[in-house]
Amino acid sequence: MTELATQRCRPLEGQPPMSTAEVTQQLARTPGWALADGAIQKNFDFADYHHTMAFVNAVARVAHVEDHHPELVVSYNRCTVRFNTHSVGGISVNDFICAAKVDALLP
Repeated sequence: MTELATQRCRPLEGQPPMSTAEVTQQLARTPGWALADGAIQKNFDFADYHHTMAFVNAVARVAHVEDHHPELVVSYNRCTVRFNTHSVGGISVNDFICAAKVDALLP
């Protein structure tokens, strides 16, 4: 994961999405992330709404810097983060780079 967290997202228009085998291989290296409906996703639990929103704001910063934006589902003490790459019509390395950066936000 550390290696992915040091990488940067790049434009991928015109490239194919990762194969199922590639996605499975990357998921084995990204604890807690799972394949769900054409995206990778992970649930993050927090003590309260304040901590949840602090996390959401930190994820928003990652998304802005990387220009790769997740779907977020936010509730009182939980945030589900989902990544896929619309420009390739599936999952790409950019999704795993951002997943690693999101994981690095927490101790």
